[in-house]
Amino acid sequence: MHLTIFDTPLVRTILRGASVAFLKLSGWKVEGALPPSASKCVLIAAPHTSNWDLPYTLMAAYALRLNPYWMGKSSIFRPPFGPLMRWLGGIAVNREQSTNLVAASAAALQAADGPVQLIVPPEGTRSKTRHWKTGFYYIALTAKVPILMAYMDYPNKRVGLGPTFEPTGDVERDMAAIKAWYAPFKGRNVQQFDAD
Repeated sequence: MHLTIFDTPLVRTILRGASVAFLKLSGWKVEGALPPSASKCVLIAAPHTSNWDLPYTLMAAYALRLNPYWMGKSSIFRPPFGPLMRWLGGIAVNREQSTNLVAASAAALQAADGPVQLIVPPEGTRSKTRHWKTGFYYIALTAKVPILMAYMDYPNKRVGLGPTFEPTGDVERDMAAIKAWYAPFKGRNVQQFDAD
């Protein structure tokens, strides 16, 4: 895993204070804590319906003292923003190429020296979709790490960490349980999130 803004001591301290202050002043409540069993995990970020999800997710990560990496479409990593996106913890994903992203991500999680939370939005897009991608599930299953369910509920201004979920290998049953847990949460663009 590459060096990120979360590994930069002085910047980390300043931005944590600024993030906590901004979220509090803007009425957001940060809930939950990282369980010890999830120091290495795949963190689901849902609902994902807006470009605003990234800055709020990064601020929440600071408030919760996480060490996150997140996956994003390769187009946001083009110059001039590529180095900044990587410093923010981004990992470029080329959706048009068939790569062994699951195996590479699982290997990176296993090889990481310290705590790392790999953030993966299950929808794989900000647009409305009824189908959740299963990459996050197979990364966790392959790496033998838990899935940590994180949420952002815009109408109630709540952001936080929910329970961990241990994938069993029965992807259909497990995905149904995960989606059911997310059903009450609403994204910024409510009509674009479907947890059915």
